[in-house]
Amino acid sequence: MNVANQDINQLMEGCKKGDAKAQFTIYKLYYKAMYNTAFRIVNYPFEAEDVMQESFLSAFTKLDSFSGQVTFGAWLKKIVINNSITALKKNNKYEMVPLEKVAITAIEEDGADYSELDVSAVLNKLSALKNNYKVALTLNLIEGYDCEEIAQIMDISYENTRTTISRAKNKLRQLLSESYAK
Repeated sequence: MNVANQDINQLMEGCKKGDAKAQFTIYKLYYKAMYNTAFRIVNYPFEAEDVMQESFLSAFTKLDSFSGQVTFGAWLKKIVINNSITALKKNNKYEMVPLEKVAITAIEEDGADYSELDVSAVLNKLSALKNNYKVALTLNLIEGYDCEEIAQIMDISYENTRTTISRAKNKLRQLLSESYAK
């Protein structure tokens, strides 16, 4: 076990005992990453801040349920993702369309050169996508979840997850093509 894991484990023991200093240290270690995760899903800074705060509160109150099978950061990120999706659903911003009702259209490969893409431009276009597309792509491309995990998180079928990710990539590609074709 390396020194960083020992420090985290010691801090977590302090958190379990209600040590505010240990809780604040854990918060400082993880708040930026957790805020970014929440923001990429909810797309509003204040909402992301609320989700992050609720997630830390939830994590500190349920620390006894942390099994240690994954890192504390991965466990906390799962809480943040679930809370972010719950916030989207609560605000009626999360639109799910049954797969049977959507017409499938193929988008032609545009052959555009994306080597000059700016990361902030890609993130801006990503945030312009429909919420279910944005969540699926964020979980897949940025957070690194596979289709099975995304299906569980978003509570949709595996096939619907694959279709959603594919369509989201095509839509993002289309938006990027339009902005770079000008």
